[in-house]
Amino acid sequence: MKKIIAVFDGLKYSESAANYAVYMAKRTGSHLVGVFLDDFTYHSYKVYELVNERGFINEDKQATLDKQDEEMRAEAAGKFSKLCQAAALNYSVHHDRNIAIHELLHESVFADLLVIENKETFTHYEERIPTRFVRDLLSEVQCPVLVVPKRFNHFDKAVLLYDGEPASVYAIKTFCYIFSEFNDLQVEVFSVKDIKDSLHVPDNRLMKEFMKRHFPQAEFTVVKGDAANEILDQLKGREKNFLVVLGAYNRGMVSRWFKPSMADILMEELNKPLFIAHHT
Repeated sequence: MKKIIAVFDGLKYSESAANYAVYMAKRTGSHLVGVFLDDFTYHSYKVYELVNERGFINEDKQATLDKQDEEMRAEAAGKFSKLCQAAALNYSVHHDRNIAIHELLHESVFADLLVIENKETFTHYEERIPTRFVRDLLSEVQCPVLVVPKRFNHFDKAVLLYDGEPASVYAIKTFCYIFSEFNDLQVEVFSVKDIKDSLHVPDNRLMKEFMKRHFPQAEFTVVKGDAANEILDQLKGREKNFLVVLGAYNRGMVSRWFKPSMADILMEELNKPLFIAHHT
């Protein structure tokens, strides 16, 4: 049994992250943990709202607003629990009350997969996707991450971005292990090569030998051109519900494709779930 953690801001509960996490847990027979990051520095209100006419903090008002936040967070955890119970899942709920990013990185050490919505900020402010919180998470996380869009859709295909480099191979291997129960999933290994190169899959024999052991029906697509442009153009033109697999956010040496900017662009432009795994 795998362990999946789903990340929530109890003050802005993500229905999408909950639905994707429950879907994954049910398909893989995993234990699902709802991680509610109840950061003690983060509230639904702003400090200036507490200041009275004389410039002092109104403690009664603060107590009232803090109670409202507690109730919102409890309600969010209740929604998650009901969803898990309806799906007959083995689940638990964690309330982490220290600094959100630190708590989540620690939780990720003990997880097989982390699910988070791409717009999470754990602040009062809306940010462009990917948010600073998501980017910080992806640069330090200790397990694979499924970054999901605002709306939940079942996916029936996975597109595995592959350039022959260890970063992309690691992401694909991790995907194969996590998604081993998805026997009905269509899988495509997608490569972009330089205009001067052949259309052979990088490390053709070894890669096909590996994929045959995990997804024997996998298709292989190779195109020529600029990797970033080709990936985005090819994927944006597809109507099917799919997820994308890539190795990204390595802080050291990275594949020439999978710079953080590539993953950022896919998060912003595709509106599809992204499975991201990298060497930590």
